[in-house]
Amino acid sequence: MTPLEKIAHLADIPIPIEVELDRKIMSVRSILELASGSVLVMSRSAGENIDIRVGDELIGFGEIVILEDSMGVRITDFREQG
Repeated sequence: MTPLEKIAHLADIPIPIEVELDRKIMSVRSILELASGSVLVMSRSAGENIDIRVGDELIGFGEIVILEDSMGVRITDFREQG
């Protein structure tokens, strides 16, 4: 029996995946000035490597990609589990 077959009964349980594109430090004044339509300029761009997490556990790596008018993440590697 394969590992996937062993956990097949859990296969449809939803698990949140987090992909952090960037972080920014802003003053309280700048945050209060934000309005609908405001744009936060970030330092990351397409092609850069990012971490992929499930819960607090790092599970892999990806790169930022632009798909038509959307942003996505191309998975480049899964972390080896010991």
